[in-house]
Amino acid sequence: MAPERESGGRERTPTGATATTRARTPRLDQPAPPRRRYLPEWDPEAFGVMSEKIARFLGTGRFIVWMTGVIILWILWNVTMPVALRFDQYPFIFLTLALSLQASYAAPLILLAQNRQDDRDRVNLEQDRKQNERSIADTEYLTREIAALRMGLGEVATRDWMRSELQDLLKDLEDRQGRSDRVVFPAERSERSPGRDTDDR
Repeated sequence: MAPERESGGRERTPTGATATTRARTPRLDQPAPPRRRYLPEWDPEAFGVMSEKIARFLGTGRFIVWMTGVIILWILWNVTMPVALRFDQYPFIFLTLALSLQASYAAPLILLAQNRQDDRDRVNLEQDRKQNERSIADTEYLTREIAALRMGLGEVATRDWMRSELQDLLKDLEDRQGRSDRVVFPAERSERSPGRDTDDR
């Protein structure tokens, strides 16, 4: 039974249609089913770690010594052993093929290890840049705080200033004490002198 069409050209669901008879459209509220993959899958992180280990081994003196020993044994075996036991005759084509195959695999592995190292260096540089920015901001903040403290300390009484003020006050007290002695004692003498004169008389 073909679905009926409305005047606007849209399909209209028949009145007796159920969920199984409706046209299946992808629902947005449900996750899409996983797609079938025909290619093999691998973990990029594990592959990258393995490539770095191989690249580190290829860049060591141990690898060069082992490779040189294998090549020397290969050549000696195929030169000194009987013809029936030789597996690679004189131009050593199989040895050349093995070395070229090794080089063709070593170059991409080294490039992959270098790319991973570049990514790590980029992340480290970004972190260092952010750390430097935070350090510069902290230094500027501390500089402003120190300048504000210096300006505030300019209005605070220092020890030298307090000492000079106390010395000035002490001098003022000594001057007032001297003046009071000079003023009070002669008055007392003038008051006491007539009594003494009368007593003497």
